[in-house]
Order: sequence, then structure tokens, then C-alpha cells
Amino acid sequence: MEAKKTYSADTERFRPLFLETGLIVTLLAILWVFNLKTFEKPASNIYSVSKPAPDVEIIPITRPEPPPPPPVKPSSTELLIVNNQADINEDFSLNVEATQETEVKPVEYHFATPAPAAEPEVEDDKIFVIVEEKPRFPGGEEARLRYLNENLHYPALAKEAGIQGTVYVTFVVEKDGSISKVEILRGIGGDCDQEALRVVRGMPNWISGKQRGVPVRVAFNMPIRFVLQ
Repeated sequence: MEAKKTYSADTERFRPLFLETGLIVTLLAILWVFNLKTFEKPASNIYSVSKPAPDVEIIPITRPEPPPPPPVKPSSTELLIVNNQADINEDFSLNVEATQETEVKPVEYHFATPAPAAEPEVEDDKIFVIVEEKPRFPGGEEARLRYLNENLHYPALAKEAGIQGTVYVTFVVEKDGSISKVEILRGIGGDCDQEALRVVRGMPNWISGKQRGVPVRVAFNMPIRFVLQ
């Protein structure tokens, strides 16, 4: 036989109410948990605590004293003992009775007279390039140019080939003015070099050059121009 409850004892009718109440309580608990604030305990800072500074002893700065100077040795004074028995040269006389009338012989001094300076010797075979007095053509520069114009002939070979220019001749003026060692320094060819040598060898004697007033051998360079007209 099925048991039946009375209406007042039947709790099934309150089931929706209990369910709604449980949901509301649960939601309120969740909201409370989310809104709950946690307060962190501040970490202790050992530097923030003010402590009285310990007493520190201040050490003064000291500098090392310089070492004392080395002791100065006292200078020793040495006594030179002379033998009283040493021989003394007594070969001299002293006239203590001299008066104003006493004749005094004058002292004669002898001085060595210096030997005269020897004049520098000029080498006989040396050929000078620069001397105090240069060698000169007799009659001067105009006479030398006149001699070249009168005695110089233009070679036919040079004329046909149209060769012209300057031939440089070197020679030595000896002590007596004669000409020697005639050579070509720079030529142009076309028989012009041989013509220049011929004219220079046929020159009259020059006035020789001098060094310290002594005739010497002097080297001389002469340009000779060949120009076609």
C-alpha cells in the first residue's frame, strides 16, 4: 500500500526555493572572494632603519721623514814635515851695502826673431782653371774676334749640308803664352771641328795668366760659331 505524506509534511514543494537560495549564496561567496584584497607585508629594509653611527677614529696622515744626510767626514789636515837637515843651495850673494852710486848692470834680453814666412810654391806642371790674372789675347777681346773672322773659313761640306752651330774648343795657355793641348769639347761635324782646331793652333802667343804674380799654366775654353749667311 503506497504511503502518502500530508501536505504540511511534504518538503518537495520547497525544493525550488532551496535551489535558488543555494545559487544566490554561492554567487555571493564567489563575488566576495574576487573582491577580497590581500595586503602584502612590506619587506623589511635593513638600510631604512636608522642606527647610530659607530664612533670612527680618524687617523692623521703622516709623511715619512727624509733620511738624514750622510755625515760629512772632517777634512784632515796633513802636515808635511820637512827635514831640517836638507841641503840648501847657498850659491848666491846679497849686497846689503848698495847705495845710489852703486853701478847696476842692465839685464840683456834676447828674443828669437821669427823666420820670414816662406812664399807658397806654385807647382810647375799644375794646370789652373781659376787664377788671379786670366790669360789674354794680345790686343784684347776685339783683336781675338778680328783674328777669328779673318782666319776662319766655312768648310764646303758644312755649307752643302747646311750645318751651322757652335764648336767649343779647350786649350792650355802655357807660362810663355804658347798654346797647347788643343781639343774639342763639343763639335757639330761637317769639317767644322777640324777648322776650329786649325785656327786655334795658329793663334799667336797669349799673355800668360798669373797666380800670386807668378806665371802659371791656365786652361781656357773658347766657343767658335759657324753661321751660314
